Amino acid sequence: MLTAFYITSAVAIVATVMVVVGRHAVHALLYLVVSLFAVAVLFYLLGAPFAAALEVIIYAGAIMVLFVFVIMMLKLGPETVAQERAWLAPRTWLGPAVLSAVLLAQWVWLLGQESSATIAASEIGRTIPAREVGVSLFSQYLLLVEIAGLMLLAALVGAFHIGRRREGRGS
Repeated sequence: MLTAFYITSAVAIVATVMVVVGRHAVHALLYLVVSLFAVAVLFYLLGAPFAAALEVIIYAGAIMVLFVFVIMMLKLGPETVAQERAWLAPRTWLGPAVLSAVLLAQWVWLLGQESSATIAASEIGRTIPAREVGVSLFSQYLLLVEIAGLMLLAALVGAFHIGRRREGRGS
């Protein structure tokens, strides 16, 4: 289990660094998805399978779709067609594909283990049930959840406004 934790942590760190230093928004999004999947594996390893599922469904799924829509709304100009073709080149997908393959191999290995969630839970003390996550999200962390939602809405409105303003200038 400790080896799986360190490998997953390394994948998460490498993917997150690539998000920060990446020059293209689509490349950064691909690495961000890999980073979010790695964090989900870490949650699973630490005995929180429900939090891992939420990480994949909400962040790697819904939030990433929102980010893709924002990038699409920006309409960066006529040169974006050539840039989009360059983004579809196989070399673009090589880094995220390798990191994702490492995570997939770990998932297969972990799921093949005998009740790996209970092993992780015994190492840290206990498994966190879904009810406890829900109660804490909608009681003591309710304000933070609402603020995060408002921040995402503000980012979406801002991106729409920037995209609309560029379109109005005729460029």
